[in-house]
Amino acid sequence: MPYVSASDGTALFYADTDGEHPVVFLSSASMGIRWWDAHVPGLVARGRRCVRYDRRGHGRSDWPWRGYDYDTLADDLHQLIEHLDLRDVTLVGYAMGGGEAVRYLTRHGAQRVRRLMLVASTTPVLLQSPGNPDGVPPEVVEGLLAALQADRPRLLAETAAPFLVGAPGTATDLPLSPEMVQWICQLSLECSLHANVEVYRTLYTTDLSEDVRAVTVPTLVVHGDRDLAAPLALCGERTARDIPDSKLLVYPGAAHGLAVTHSARLTADLLAFTTD
Repeated sequence: MPYVSASDGTALFYADTDGEHPVVFLSSASMGIRWWDAHVPGLVARGRRCVRYDRRGHGRSDWPWRGYDYDTLADDLHQLIEHLDLRDVTLVGYAMGGGEAVRYLTRHGAQRVRRLMLVASTTPVLLQSPGNPDGVPPEVVEGLLAALQADRPRLLAETAAPFLVGAPGTATDLPLSPEMVQWICQLSLECSLHANVEVYRTLYTTDLSEDVRAVTVPTLVVHGDRDLAAPLALCGERTARDIPDSKLLVYPGAAHGLAVTHSARLTADLLAFTTD
């Protein structure tokens, strides 16, 4: 099984395919490489080389106690890209993965990256503060972390549907089946509880505003207009506004789970974005 060693010795599991044009996928917090299962076949059929990996503490990678800050996670991505000697990469960051992608660019540069796609990204900053009054209140974040530690399976079961497809009663073009929701919950449980808590803490409390403004590569920001976890006005619109060479693509009726609810459209948009 393919592994790459992080700078601190953590073994990171990855999956690689054939193809001429490398696309590196970064999953949302607590999710691993299987989050992208629906997209890989269509991309490989069109000549894309799909590289996915389980971030530390997730899936088949090692589960260390430390290293869940954006700097370390960006360094892990750097090790993978260097190990595979990838060039002209399209980085695809989903939710928290968007934060990892922009921190990678500010920390390691864009020499190996050609394009950036941010999907339901939690950038630039989620936490409420005097400068970010519409953000998530700190007490809400602490309550979420406490609930996660107390009974993670129950929390996932109770919040999965609204988290993925929008608030109860909200219409969506492609609702998820109960089986799909259950599968996604199971994927999240393949992340260690400690890692789950720590990556959530990182994504909610880290301000990536400067990183976002420093992005220089062409960027496509894809966001649903019914995203409850990373609201469009708070995240997608601000991210697109702050990246000079960017385009915002809004999916009507889509929420935070658009990778599964709108998988065919997202694959098509990724193919179009990576076609010269």
